[in-house]
Amino acid sequence: MVRPVAILALQGAVEPHRVKLSELGEEGVPVRTAAELAACRGLILPGGESTTLLNLIEHYRLAEPLAEFAAAHPVWGVCAGAILMAERVENPEQLSFGWMPLTVRRNAYGRQNESFIDRVALKLPGQPPAQMEGVFIRAPRIVEANGGLTVLAEHGGSPVTVQYGHHLATTFHPELSSSQALHRHFLSLCDGAAERSGRRLA
Repeated sequence: MVRPVAILALQGAVEPHRVKLSELGEEGVPVRTAAELAACRGLILPGGESTTLLNLIEHYRLAEPLAEFAAAHPVWGVCAGAILMAERVENPEQLSFGWMPLTVRRNAYGRQNESFIDRVALKLPGQPPAQMEGVFIRAPRIVEANGGLTVLAEHGGSPVTVQYGHHLATTFHPELSSSQALHRHFLSLCDGAAERSGRRLA
């Protein structure tokens, strides 16, 4: 039985990710507890408000379970989720998990009323370059990307999706676009990690 993909459901854009996964024939499960998380093979940290998410993670005592899960499973941070995954956060500085060697700047594209939609250049492994719709809502900017990172998508010369091992960080909202490309890529990372884990246990 294939384990589902978790979507952290404390705050933010949970349902659009569940719908996108469903379109791909996958189960996306909203999770709020360590036990629910442990039953999954990957995790999406959705967009929302990063400070609020940090407070709720502390309230529900999820910081340690999330760190343990991320050490062994793929995690995809989207917008606020990307902020949480970064090594360093600017504008202003705040706590983050440090799961990816990134520096991100919060609200770098402006306030809510300065949100925009534009084309994003996508370069997924083994696929020709493509374009997808990028929905930027109070988006952070990746201002520093250190060793070991692969840029999968760019906008205006800046990385907007990066991969580090089996982790992803995306500064825009692919769950609000018509493209399934990044969700499909994340599922491939989840499947690959699960297969490797199965070989180790065999």
